[in-house]
Amino acid sequence: MHVNHGATLRGVGQSYVDDEAFFLAENGKQDAAAELRASWRALNPAGSPARCRFPARYRFLAEHLDWQEPHPLDHCEDYLKWRDDMPIGQLVLVFPAAYLNSPSSMFGHTLLRLDDRPEPESVWLSRSINFGAEVPADNSISYIWQGLAGGYPGQFSVVSYGKKIRDYGFLENRDIWEYALNLSHDELDWVVRHLWELRDINFDYFFFDENCSFRLLELIKIGRPSSKLMVGYRFAELPVNTVRALYTADLVAARRYRPSKVNELQHLAGHLADEELRWARRLADSPAQADLAEFQAFASQRRNLMAQVAYQSLRIENRLGPRKDDVARRSLALLRIVQRNEAPPLEPVPEPDAPEQGHLTKMLALQAGRRGGHEFLELGFRLTYHNILDPLSGFLPGAGIEGLNLRLRLTESEGLDLERLDLVNIRSLAPRGEFVKPTSWFVHGGLEQVLGVQDERNLGLFLQGGPGASWRLGDFRPYVLGVARVEMVSGMEPSVTAGAGTETGFVYYHRNLQWGFISQILYFDDNFYRHRSALTADMPVSHNNALRAGCAYEAWRENGESSCQLEWRHFF
Repeated sequence: MHVNHGATLRGVGQSYVDDEAFFLAENGKQDAAAELRASWRALNPAGSPARCRFPARYRFLAEHLDWQEPHPLDHCEDYLKWRDDMPIGQLVLVFPAAYLNSPSSMFGHTLLRLDDRPEPESVWLSRSINFGAEVPADNSISYIWQGLAGGYPGQFSVVSYGKKIRDYGFLENRDIWEYALNLSHDELDWVVRHLWELRDINFDYFFFDENCSFRLLELIKIGRPSSKLMVGYRFAELPVNTVRALYTADLVAARRYRPSKVNELQHLAGHLADEELRWARRLADSPAQADLAEFQAFASQRRNLMAQVAYQSLRIENRLGPRKDDVARRSLALLRIVQRNEAPPLEPVPEPDAPEQGHLTKMLALQAGRRGGHEFLELGFRLTYHNILDPLSGFLPGAGIEGLNLRLRLTESEGLDLERLDLVNIRSLAPRGEFVKPTSWFVHGGLEQVLGVQDERNLGLFLQGGPGASWRLGDFRPYVLGVARVEMVSGMEPSVTAGAGTETGFVYYHRNLQWGFISQILYFDDNFYRHRSALTADMPVSHNNALRAGCAYEAWRENGESSCQLEWRHFF
C-alpha cells in the first residue's frame, strides 16, 4: 500500500499514493489497517470485480488467509489479456546517464525493463516500466520549481523498450547502463501484478526524493520484500544511488553498457586520419563523391569506415524534426557504399567507469587559506552532486551539477560569516567536433561575498549564466562562454545591477589529477567592471577523498586582491 515508514518526512504513516482510486476504504490513505480490512471484504467473494483491479492484493490475502480457489482470476479478461502480453523472464534496471540539456534529466534517469527471458537475443520486444511527472513539457525553469514543490502528478507507464533506446541513446545522446536483477519468476509475478494495480494512479512527484528512482525501488521491493531497499531517510534519491542500493541489496546479476550514437560516431571517427575525416564529411553531403578516383584509391576497408562515419553523422545531424526525402536518399546511398566495401575489424566502444563506481554524492570540505593578507578557515557542505574538477571516475567529463553548496568562513577580524551559498551551479562543457557541434552552457545562482569599493566585501544575491562553446584536444578542454549576470548586493549603490561579459578557461582531465583555469570579466550598467581569475588543481587521494588547491585574483575597477587555499574534500 506504499506506506511511508519514515523514508521521507511528508506524511509519515500514510500512503505515498495520492489517488483515491487506489483505495477501497474511505480513509485508506491515512489508515493502512482500515484499507486492509476493506480489501479483505472486497476481495473475499469468488468472482469479485475487485480481484481484477487488485490482483497483487488478492494474492497477498489469499496466501496469508489460506484462500483455496483453483482459478480465482478467470473472470478478469482484461487483466489476463494484458498479463499474457507482458514478458516475465527478467527484470532490468536501466540507467540513462545525465542529459544536461533537460532540467528533468540533469542527474540521469532510471526505468525498468521486462524481458521475455534472461539474456534475450533482442530487447526490441521488451517492455519498459517508467515513472515520471505528467507535464506538458520538461525544459522550462518552472519544471524545477514545480518538481521541488510536488506540483506535478507522477504516474507509471509501460511502453516499448525500443522507443526508449531511440529516445535516450539517439535523440538525447545519452549512454545507457543496464543492470539485470536476480529476481525469480515468482518474484517477478508480484511486480507485474502490482504494476497492473498502478495503471493511471497518481503520486505527487518530488524532484529530490519521491522521484523516478524512489518509486522504482518501491516496485522492486514488492517482488522481494526482504530486501532492505527502503531503509533509512532519503532527502535526495538520485538515480546513481538507486543503482548502489541494488548492489547493496545483492540484487544485481549483471551489468551492460550501451553507448549513445554520438559516442559510437566519435569512436568510429577516431580511427580516421584528417584527410579521411574530410572525405567522410564530403560523403555525408554528397554520396556521389564515392565514384571519384581519389576516393576509390583508398583501400576497401578505409572506404567502408569513411562511409560508416558519414552515415552516422548524417543520421545524428538530422535526428530531430520530420523525415526529409533528401536525407533518406543520402542515407541509403551511404549504406550501399558500406555494403560494397569490406568491413574493417574494430573494437567496440570502450566501456567507461560505471556510474556507481564514482564518488558518493554529498560532500564535506575543510579549507585553509589566505586572502588579502588575512588567514581564514572555511567549512563547506554540498548536498549534491559533482563539480567539473571532482574525481572523474563514473562521471561525464565536462559536466558539473551542484545543488545547495554552503560555505562558512572564519577569520580573525570578521569572525564566522557566510562566504557563499550556491543554490544551483550547472556547467555543461560539451566539446565540438568535426560532426557534432553541441552548445556549451552554464547557470549559477545563490549568495556570495562580492568585492566592492575600497576592497569591501558584501553579501549579494546573484544569478548568472550563458551559452558558449568548448573543444577537446586530448585531455585538454578549452572553452569560451558568454555571461549575463544580475546581482543585488547590500551596501553597494545601486543595490541591484546587471552586467554582461565573457568567461574563458580550460579543464585538463587525467585520472589522477584535474586542472582548471577560469577568467571572467563582466561590465556592469553602472560603468564599472569586475574581473575574476582562478587556477585550481584537484587530486583524488582515495575513492571518496580528494585534495584541492588553488589561487585566485579578483578585481573591482582598480581595486583587487588575491587569495590561495588548500582544501580537503570528503564525499559521503
